Amino acid sequence: MSAKRPQKGSGQEVRAAAARALAIVLGERGSLASLDEHSVIARDRGLLKELCFGSCRRLPRLEAIAAKLLKQPFKKRDQDVQALLLIGIYQLLYMRIPAHAAVGETAGAARLLKKEWATRVLNGCLRRLQRESETLTEEVDRDESARLEHPAWLLSALKSAWPEQWPGIVAANNEPGPMTLRVNQRENDREAYLGKLLDQGLEAHLCPHAPDGITLETPCDVTTLPGFEQGLVSVQDEAAQLCATLLGPSIAPRPGARVLDACAAPGGKTAHLLEQFDIALTALDSDNQRLARVDDTLGRLHLEAELIHADAAKRDWWNGTLFDAILLDAPCSGTGVIRRHPDIKTLRRKSDIGKLTKLQAALLDNLWGLLRPGGTLLYATCSVLPEENERQLEAFVARTADARVTTPTDVAWGEARGHGRQLFSQQNSHDGFFYARLEKRPVDSGA
Repeated sequence: MSAKRPQKGSGQEVRAAAARALAIVLGERGSLASLDEHSVIARDRGLLKELCFGSCRRLPRLEAIAAKLLKQPFKKRDQDVQALLLIGIYQLLYMRIPAHAAVGETAGAARLLKKEWATRVLNGCLRRLQRESETLTEEVDRDESARLEHPAWLLSALKSAWPEQWPGIVAANNEPGPMTLRVNQRENDREAYLGKLLDQGLEAHLCPHAPDGITLETPCDVTTLPGFEQGLVSVQDEAAQLCATLLGPSIAPRPGARVLDACAAPGGKTAHLLEQFDIALTALDSDNQRLARVDDTLGRLHLEAELIHADAAKRDWWNGTLFDAILLDAPCSGTGVIRRHPDIKTLRRKSDIGKLTKLQAALLDNLWGLLRPGGTLLYATCSVLPEENERQLEAFVARTADARVTTPTDVAWGEARGHGRQLFSQQNSHDGFFYARLEKRPVDSGA
């Protein structure tokens, strides 16, 4: 007799959904950005997200343990079963789910993947982990990559770039980031909004560096935030909010200034600039689906911008009128936001870095020609790798005669690195980011 199909909302359903999502990452066919939380009932959405994001966060160690438990690896077509095993290991080692539920519901979820044969294999592996967890974890933790839950190439890169800071970077990467809000200055001030949060029982504190930022003590669903749907507040990391502070001196004195957000999606920085300044903003992005998210963000906040689907490394979209300021939030490795996007540990490769640095250089060179003399370009990445940051800017300034560095040195955040400032992820604080600010001057000005 075949096993009875679980009822909607069962533990097996949410684990099968998590396995399908994780298998996409394991097969490098997509990221957790496409996770459909509505594939499970409302009460299971938090668990679905924890299973997926938590497993990705610990993946190097989970995979090492899985290799010890299996007599032979699963075939490529069974990556969903491999994902179930990793999810089961994650529950047993990192979650407070009763062991019998972690084992039974995870093994049983194989039936929903139409792979009933795997229930016995998964059950045996997870029960063995229950019995031998101390021995197995001790064995795999002899390998630094498994113990520190980072791919070997990234550990090597971090050690080389940051011989003193790398242990802190790694530790921060392995913990979830806090939930930070950006208060819409057009609607209210952050002290008043902090009061609204506290009145609703949501403990929070003001960010020390971003003047519009508030960090919650405990993350919550955005629908519980006072006035979220009405545009009073958005979710945005403190480090990301600093772009408006850095561009402010160049655009605040120029009402109606023409500003380009060159890689705008998903629109957080676009919206922040429009909340703070009276400007004519063009938001550009090469991904039309992601550009639609910019439109959604602006709609919720009652803001307007010109949206253009185009490649910022080209000029076929440009009407020839120079911009007063350009924000280049460049495509990068994302190594400063791993704690928010832990699938980066799996999806990013050492070979990607060279391709990204070439793209960043091409974007800088192209966009510089769209900036008026006296205008400002702000270069930003969510990376901690020097080749994408300080070395990238060093090379650009060296080959660009009319570029003058104006990155501030009298700020309390980050540390000076070459022509910019580098931030690292901090516990209960900002993500890892890099900023460099440049002014365009006439070549013969002598400035």
